[in-house]
Amino acid sequence: MDNYADIMQHPRYQLRHHRPMPAAGRAAQFSAFAALTGFDEEIGEAARLTDPYQEMAADDLDELNAAFRLLLDRAPEQPLVTVTCFRRDAHKEGGAYVSFTGRFRFFDAAEGMLKFTDGTAVPFAGIRHIRIEQV
Repeated sequence: MDNYADIMQHPRYQLRHHRPMPAAGRAAQFSAFAALTGFDEEIGEAARLTDPYQEMAADDLDELNAAFRLLLDRAPEQPLVTVTCFRRDAHKEGGAYVSFTGRFRFFDAAEGMLKFTDGTAVPFAGIRHIRIEQV
């Protein structure tokens, strides 16, 4: 501090025609800079894994058909059902197998959708497994 003792008491120099930059502006000037905007998102998207769609074997199709017929027969009871289906990924090849549990309401043949009491609609084309829960 001894080296600067002679100038420490002097006022800070300021230009006459320019106001000093506010502290927030100075802070923004030295904030982090992302040279490759969106690069982190692209890396994350490329690293995200998807499952391939797998065709069902004939035995599995027969089992699914029997479960679907039973579900339609029990529709007036609004049974609790767990449905596993394939949901295609919007950005990449493949998708994910997801399960949904809810009370079955009816099958909308025109749209090809299973409708549930909470308003959820599951496309029948992607269904892999139907399990009627015992309550």
